[in-house]
Amino acid sequence: MAFRIHDSVARGEIDNRVKGVVRGKIWIEGRAGPVALELAGNASPDLAGCLLTFTNPQKRVAHPHLDSLHPEQRGTIGDLTASRKVRVFDIPMEDALAMIRRKEKPPEHMANSLYLEWFSERNGRVVIEGADFELTISAPQWRMTPEENEERARQAEAGMGGFMQKLSDAIEQHQRGQKDPEEDWDEHDYEKFMKECDARTEKYGELLDKYGDSDEAHEKIAKEMGWDKPASDEDDERMSIEEINALCEAAANEPPPEPDPQREGIDWIRTGDGDIAHPLQRRCSESAMKFWKVADKLGLKKSKDEDLLRFITEFQIASAKLAGALASVARGEGCRDAAFTVAYLKRALDHLHKAQAGLEAVAPKRLLPEKAVAAARRELLEIREGVLQLMDDFRR
Repeated sequence: MAFRIHDSVARGEIDNRVKGVVRGKIWIEGRAGPVALELAGNASPDLAGCLLTFTNPQKRVAHPHLDSLHPEQRGTIGDLTASRKVRVFDIPMEDALAMIRRKEKPPEHMANSLYLEWFSERNGRVVIEGADFELTISAPQWRMTPEENEERARQAEAGMGGFMQKLSDAIEQHQRGQKDPEEDWDEHDYEKFMKECDARTEKYGELLDKYGDSDEAHEKIAKEMGWDKPASDEDDERMSIEEINALCEAAANEPPPEPDPQREGIDWIRTGDGDIAHPLQRRCSESAMKFWKVADKLGLKKSKDEDLLRFITEFQIASAKLAGALASVARGEGCRDAAFTVAYLKRALDHLHKAQAGLEAVAPKRLLPEKAVAAARRELLEIREGVLQLMDDFRR
């Protein structure tokens, strides 16, 4: 995804007073010196020829991957404007989200937003966006002609196109060597397929982030994703949306299958809420929540420590991956495909390893009590052993 740093920005300046080059400095929470910009191209007409300075009056939040942001951002311009139209809530975000969950419409208004986008040689697409920045714009040293603005738009589009091409190349790379869907797949085949799905999801996410959710945006996204290609004879055999919706509705009305009572405690347990879950997944979920609560009780919930954040976040992600791998087994639907399940369990295992790495980095800092660290270490290792045992079982 785009490297979005607006929540971490304290202040900055964008200087396009020299035609054809955009220079700047961005001061970011948690870094001693500013990030320097040296970009080929020009800003949008409202900033072309000007010096923009801006400050963030909101509370800053350190970016979790701040260390990977290179201090010298060299590359090409994207869209650089201080007048992007956005909808802004008139009430605090928490209240707005609560209203949306109640299917109510929160009050809002249109506002100008700062939108600074560039394509970095080191970090790909980087974005600063927000309607709360306090801006000062100097008088222009030069004015952009209509022809220059058209060239600027082409440069920005070319930058986005180059960035999208890298994502498309990643999809094609994972497609190479994949077996025919009609052949038998092993866990390695499913791993390749999952990586292709990840690459497609990343590309779609970037397009949605860039273009938004309008009808016009949907057309652009469909074109970039290749969804606007003419239907083939094979496509004609596929079900219509109405047929798919009818099948989904019929399936939703069917009572869920009852799990095998002989497998209770092995393949499934019933949670306090009456739901069905796999015992190992439930243990992972409860453990992740337990240590999140420990950190919260110690006042570390909003800690800026990256290792602590990695430990808790990766632990929670591992639980979600286990749910994806084992939910059908827990519900008594059987194993969809043993090789697929093993490939999915490998993903959960990877996140457990990352959680372990985060925990071991946290331990010497003494952010968590020694007893909590020892308990978390034991939980992670035992859950890991459980995953490895399941992988062996499914392989057999």
